[in-house]
Amino acid sequence: MGEYTLEIRNMTMEDYETVYKLWSNTSGIGMRSLDDSNEGISKFLKRNPTTSFVAVINNEIVGVILSGHDGRRGYIYHAVVKVEYRGQGIGKALIEAVYMALEKEGITKVALVAFKTNEIGNPFWQSQGWEERTDLNYYNKSINIDNI
Repeated sequence: MGEYTLEIRNMTMEDYETVYKLWSNTSGIGMRSLDDSNEGISKFLKRNPTTSFVAVINNEIVGVILSGHDGRRGYIYHAVVKVEYRGQGIGKALIEAVYMALEKEGITKVALVAFKTNEIGNPFWQSQGWEERTDLNYYNKSINIDNI
């Protein structure tokens, strides 16, 4: 990739279209019609204004991590680095930004869900020291049938 300067900054709604395309074009990312809509992400960022980040190189968004917390535990969603920029520490830099932001807000534990079939994501999370939980079941229920 040559020489470049990596900037990690908070995600804003001005980033939405670019970020949405990045999410949509990445295998292993599960998108929801309402949760990941412009309105859904806007609501998420308003509730969690300091914990989601984009990675920028030469004015191009090359990575994103959506993160927030409920006051007790942090959560990571939709962490992606563009294929041509993977393996250069960008994902790790995004995660470190999340850790620092959550810690600043008093959060001491963070969780995420990765599809079992996500052949890129699962090895990445394990390489970053994340432990797979096999002692619990994850349950999910859409309370709005339009959120497909």
